[in-house]
Amino acid sequence: MISAFGQKFTQHSGIAQLMDDLNDGLRTPGAIMLGGGNPAQIPEMTRYYRQLCETSLADGRLLNAICNYDGPRGSDELRQTLAALFRAEWGWDIGAEHIALTNGSQSAFFYLFNMFGGRCEDGRKRKILLPLAPEYIGYADVGVDSDIFVAGKPNIEHLPNGLFKYHIDFSALPLDNDLGAICVSRPTNPTGNVLSNEELQRLDQIARERGIPLLIDNAYGVPFPGVTFTDAKPIWNDNIVLCMSLSKLGLPGVRCGIVVARPEITDAISNMNAIVSLAPGSIGPVLMNEMIRRGDLLRLCNDVIRPFYRERATQTLATLRRYLSEEHCLVHKPEGAFFLWLWFPHLPIDDQELYRRLKQRGVLMVPGNHFFPGLQQPWDHTRQCLRMNTVPEPAKIEHGLMVLAEEVKRAHQESGAA
Repeated sequence: MISAFGQKFTQHSGIAQLMDDLNDGLRTPGAIMLGGGNPAQIPEMTRYYRQLCETSLADGRLLNAICNYDGPRGSDELRQTLAALFRAEWGWDIGAEHIALTNGSQSAFFYLFNMFGGRCEDGRKRKILLPLAPEYIGYADVGVDSDIFVAGKPNIEHLPNGLFKYHIDFSALPLDNDLGAICVSRPTNPTGNVLSNEELQRLDQIARERGIPLLIDNAYGVPFPGVTFTDAKPIWNDNIVLCMSLSKLGLPGVRCGIVVARPEITDAISNMNAIVSLAPGSIGPVLMNEMIRRGDLLRLCNDVIRPFYRERATQTLATLRRYLSEEHCLVHKPEGAFFLWLWFPHLPIDDQELYRRLKQRGVLMVPGNHFFPGLQQPWDHTRQCLRMNTVPEPAKIEHGLMVLAEEVKRAHQESGAA
């Protein structure tokens, strides 16, 4: 018999399904990978990383990183370099002590959610507020305690050309709960929604009034990797915990997350790192430190990475409209990240069945119901959406969308026949 912890973390989950599909699809000839969030291998970035690795190996820095542990807070050199960058570019009052590294941002959020959410010594159970559902699939099952999330149901704005946009309903946020933190992703995964600077400031004010931190998942956002298509400004203060990653720069395999917070929080992250994994990985920090030292990090984000994903979003939306009309499929306005969030308000089958039919035909997307952790009231909308990514080659995306359109049409025909 295994423990309650073992039962909790060995059960099937949405994020496990996503990563299994990602792994299986990479090994299945002909599979159309429109599900998991592997970043694109942008040719210019691939060439850059190859040269960077060769240089770092030749001068001994990469081998030194491979052969030695960093401290549990992560590379001193990178933390100092990042702090200097944040001070110079945005005027943040920040030092290396405000930064801790983790083995990817998923590890960071496991630490943070269980630090600020769950059962306390006095018996109370603190919740993490997700003010804008849908939210990231990877959050749903990371709590050691169950049901640590409470989510806000959004307002939906219908836009021209079959687009729509979610907005935080500030008037109906579930603020009566015993909250331990507020968390948002920006751009939001899965929808590509980018909260405005004003919305973030309002959330920060709500958090301050309750004496709790605002966690910002910046895996796709500014300042890096900068996959935002709106006027989004970097934001940080001593009540914000800003989490970033090297993954969406095109380096998911190095598993390097970055947490920017007041020192007592980064101290706690350091202690957790030591207990769970001794220290975060050392390879990613070597590469990123050199990118910053050369002045390449922000340049490549602005000139290569952001334009690539903006063009893919535009192309994919245009392709989708050749196969699916506005009557059958609405799309969340793509404002960042590298996903399209598809809404089928009149489809006679639910998202899980549509996912299953697509998978049978070698097309992998992600059913939308996994992206609503903490939503208290039933809502049909949660079973009407799919997330697809815009990373694969345009020809593969077109084939995948053609198959999607065929399955949507078949579902409607079956319903009509019945």
